[in-house]
Amino acid sequence: MASRSKNSQKKSKVSAQQILTATLLRAETVGWQNIRLHDIADDLGTSLTIIKEHFRDTDAIANAWFLKSLDAMLAPTHKGFRDLPPKQRLFLVFMRWLDTMAAHRRVTVEMIRTKLYLGHPHHWVPLVFNLSRLVQWIREAAFLDAQGRQRQIEEIGLTALVVTTLGVWAQDQSKDQDRTRRFFQNRLETGDRIMSRLFR
Repeated sequence: MASRSKNSQKKSKVSAQQILTATLLRAETVGWQNIRLHDIADDLGTSLTIIKEHFRDTDAIANAWFLKSLDAMLAPTHKGFRDLPPKQRLFLVFMRWLDTMAAHRRVTVEMIRTKLYLGHPHHWVPLVFNLSRLVQWIREAAFLDAQGRQRQIEEIGLTALVVTTLGVWAQDQSKDQDRTRRFFQNRLETGDRIMSRLFR
């Protein structure tokens, strides 16, 4: 009885972070589509019941990874950050997000593709809202305070930029994501020129 109690206590100490880490490591080997929660439980020496206490399914684990990346993007910035030009603040904030996910870029792309899979329509609507929230958090982190029509145009442009940049990032094999950085930087320069003409 005492031995069984100790095992139960050990299992209960498995954290959400440990589950996330174990899942990402296994996905790097077998691919996101081949993740099975019973394998994660075996890797951690725990049970499916404990896994379920933290995550309802693999999609919830994917969401935890995206939330971790968002938290990294929103971390405190260096002194003087607010004094930088808006396009530079946007660049630093957005690349901080991508740099965090780059540790598991292939798996992250597989997560997104799974959410977009035609057989998963229940993921589509949340994905749209998550994109909208991401854009709002990017604006907050970059201290973009425009209102009215300018804000609406910024949100539309930034949403399109996030989606297109993710498409480039998904295929980027360059060192330090240099191709993605140049793509995003160039699009920011173009957007900045357009906004300068519209709102002198």
